[in-house]
Amino acid sequence: MAGDQLRVLNALDLAKTQLYHFTAIVIAGMGFFTDAYDLFCIPPVTKLLGRIYYTDTTKAKPGTLPPNIAAAVNGVALCGTLAGQLFFGWLGDKLGRKKVYGITLLLMVICSIASGLSFGKEANGVITTLCFFRFWLGFGIGGDYPLSATIMSEYANKKTRGAFIAAVFAMQGFGILGGGIVALVVAAAFDHQFKAPTYKENRVESLAPQADYVWRIILMFGAVPAVLTYYWRMKMPETARYTALVARNAKQAASDMSKVLSVELEAEEEKVEKLARDTSNSFGLFTKEFARRHGLHLLGTTSTWFLLDIAYYSSNLFQKDIFSAIGWLPSAETMNAIDEVYRVARAQVLIALCGTVPGYWFTVLFIDYIGRFAIQLMGFFFMTVFMFALAIPYHHWTKKEHRIGFLVMYSLTFFFANFGPNATTFVVPAEIFPARLRSTCHGISAAAGKAGAIVGAFGFLYAAQNTNPTKTDAGYPPGIGMKNSLIMLGVINFFGMLFTLLVPESKGISLEELTGENENEGGETTDHQNTTVLNGT
Repeated sequence: MAGDQLRVLNALDLAKTQLYHFTAIVIAGMGFFTDAYDLFCIPPVTKLLGRIYYTDTTKAKPGTLPPNIAAAVNGVALCGTLAGQLFFGWLGDKLGRKKVYGITLLLMVICSIASGLSFGKEANGVITTLCFFRFWLGFGIGGDYPLSATIMSEYANKKTRGAFIAAVFAMQGFGILGGGIVALVVAAAFDHQFKAPTYKENRVESLAPQADYVWRIILMFGAVPAVLTYYWRMKMPETARYTALVARNAKQAASDMSKVLSVELEAEEEKVEKLARDTSNSFGLFTKEFARRHGLHLLGTTSTWFLLDIAYYSSNLFQKDIFSAIGWLPSAETMNAIDEVYRVARAQVLIALCGTVPGYWFTVLFIDYIGRFAIQLMGFFFMTVFMFALAIPYHHWTKKEHRIGFLVMYSLTFFFANFGPNATTFVVPAEIFPARLRSTCHGISAAAGKAGAIVGAFGFLYAAQNTNPTKTDAGYPPGIGMKNSLIMLGVINFFGMLFTLLVPESKGISLEELTGENENEGGETTDHQNTTVLNGT
């Protein structure tokens, strides 16, 4: 294998960690910071939209978004993300990673600003335009998943590749934290400047007219990190793996990587032409050969990401119970509109600091030592354990004296999601598929995850409603109850463990060894290596 390996790819595999690695992490990672900011800044925004546009001052409680409107505002970005992952994943393999990379960022910048400028003073006009721009914002965000993962995997060396890809994804944790902090600062500033009584004290004046600016500023701020990295994205050269193995341009690959690595690399045009003539590695996505070589891999990456996101995105089901139980969120009528935004954002920041951010960075530290397979299996196992531990004695946790234990269990579930499958499901699809299909397969895997997110965020939102019709949230039909919903989520995590067995270990192995690319025709080495990888040894 070593003798057949293109020198430019071998140089990338063996390169010592240097400045360009960290530059690539920051450039790709800031896209993920923006993604997470835009997707997860919406809870305080929806609270405020409900207050502004759906409050009936004749009622004892302030307004909230009706179920169908809440589903639209929260879900439209997820639907856009799913479509973007499929489209830009495919386009990244057809046109190249770099050409498409700038388009996704521009789309995110424009739609972040446009979301905040959603026009109209009536609820229908504002919500309709907001949903329109949130869909296209999600479309741009979706493209960032396969492109960022693929670019980072193709730039990285094989020794620390997992940590580098995971570090890009870990910027999502800072994005969630950033969304909470921006909402916190904006709400605090407006609440200080425009004092308003609580809803209970004065129903009309509890909503300061300036509150309409708060949610718009929060949404528009998502454009800032994307704008800051646009120039550097455009300066990044195309990855050598795409240029050499897909575009078949040995000279350009050697030239680009000579600059990046600061070494002289020879353009091996004969080897690239030989690879181009080899039909054994030219199969497409919808072929028997792909199904034979990578069919189970794709089933493993799609199913585990789908199951993980059902559990991960359904977490909003019991966030409100935790926040209320530990006193972070008093009843809505005891706050004014902007104060409620502040308190929701504060709760998000604390959860992110306690469970979300640490989990991501534990994965970065240990993924190239423990391996992807072990971390994913461990994460699903502990998510199953803690979900059942929350579910089976659920009534025990609802008592006031047990609220700290409830918070600890909740944080540990989040921690092991992030020090587990939430990171590894992003990393593995960027490593185990051929270069010409890598971005497409990652996009398919990520889209399966977003389908799970839609099921988790909305299917379980209805399922978790109380079985007693008098105790459901306003506008919702009776469901199976929180306890049974949590038991179902525990079962889903258990199936995540089972499907993880289909996903190969990729720690410390060259991308070309994993996929069988860059081999001589009929190479026995490929079959042996693929067997070794599949057995996880």
